[in-house]
Amino acid sequence: MPSPSIMKADSPLTSTNFCTAYQHEGVVVYASKTKGILTPEIIQYLMAKKKPIDVKMAVINQLGWNMDGKNNADIFLAYLLEKKKYKDLEDFTENGKDYELLCFAYLKALDNYFEVGEAFYFAQKALYKNQKSYTFNIIYGLINAQREFDNDWCEVYQTTDRVRKDSTLNLDMQDDAKKIIFEYMDMYAEYCP
Repeated sequence: MPSPSIMKADSPLTSTNFCTAYQHEGVVVYASKTKGILTPEIIQYLMAKKKPIDVKMAVINQLGWNMDGKNNADIFLAYLLEKKKYKDLEDFTENGKDYELLCFAYLKALDNYFEVGEAFYFAQKALYKNQKSYTFNIIYGLINAQREFDNDWCEVYQTTDRVRKDSTLNLDMQDDAKKIIFEYMDMYAEYCP
């Protein structure tokens, strides 16, 4: 039987608002004013190679989710196909840069958090290209936790706990953001033997 605290909560993707740890970043504040819409300005930020990956994920987290679904991932993909000259989704899947794949995966997951299979696939592709980034691993973990949400609450917990315990990762996410994520994810620890 689920505990009352988890029943009140929603899910790994919708209850980990780590963007609040990045409110000092102008682009995150800007994203909070777009009503969840992926604007050309945000796309430019997400595509800037030198921008920190944790801030990019905070921007996407700030854009949030909607019960009725969103299409930010489709907008992002259309931009990639036009501006980055990927021929099609398959070309992007195989040749996309690690941060492009992770942005697409997280946007896709938040667009429809009830169906995260495709988002999980792209998160795997992204993680394969950047295995040592804490941010890549934790976003992959959150998407995987969402995927496991209706199946195995112990795995929901463990998928992000493994990231927390991996001392080999490059710590490229703010501590306050990690704290926000684990305040929610740790509620599932009681379901592990």
